[in-house]
Amino acid sequence: MSRVGKAPIQLPKGVDIDVSKGNLVTVKGPKGQLQQKIDPDLTLEMNDGVLEIKRPTDQKRHREVHGLFRALINNMVTGVSEGYIREMEIFGVGFRAASNGQWLELSLGYSHPILFRIPQEIKIETRQDKGQNPIIKLECIDKELLGQVCAKIRSLRKPEPYKGKGIRFVGEEIRRKAGKTSGKK
Repeated sequence: MSRVGKAPIQLPKGVDIDVSKGNLVTVKGPKGQLQQKIDPDLTLEMNDGVLEIKRPTDQKRHREVHGLFRALINNMVTGVSEGYIREMEIFGVGFRAASNGQWLELSLGYSHPILFRIPQEIKIETRQDKGQNPIIKLECIDKELLGQVCAKIRSLRKPEPYKGKGIRFVGEEIRRKAGKTSGKK
């Protein structure tokens, strides 16, 4: 049995789950509302604020989707109750970030600034203290969307392994390579 799939989901106060026709799960909470269509073979059972997801058989396909949809629903519950925050920092001399509404303007050492449109569901904030690296703070209730946007921003200038210049998550460790050494003999 799937260890992830059989774990129950505790529903915090103020979070409601509704399963409509076609197994469309709607999760409503204080921060917003999310929807996810789940496999029609799976069933959801509510008991005293605890949600359990059951699969009909031990077929390979049912085992595959059991843990997946449990994790997706759990991420939705966490998102509408607490939300998700990701912070990214930019390392490099002259690298800058500024937000203007839903636009993120990045100066990453290319010949031109990069304008990146942030989806409406995500709140963006940039800050740059004197002598510190620029920080991009993204906040959203949808973990999947937040992860996709962070990955796209990071792909604009991935951290390189020699000096570590580029965009990385706060607290992320970059594996560094040794540079050239003098080979005189």
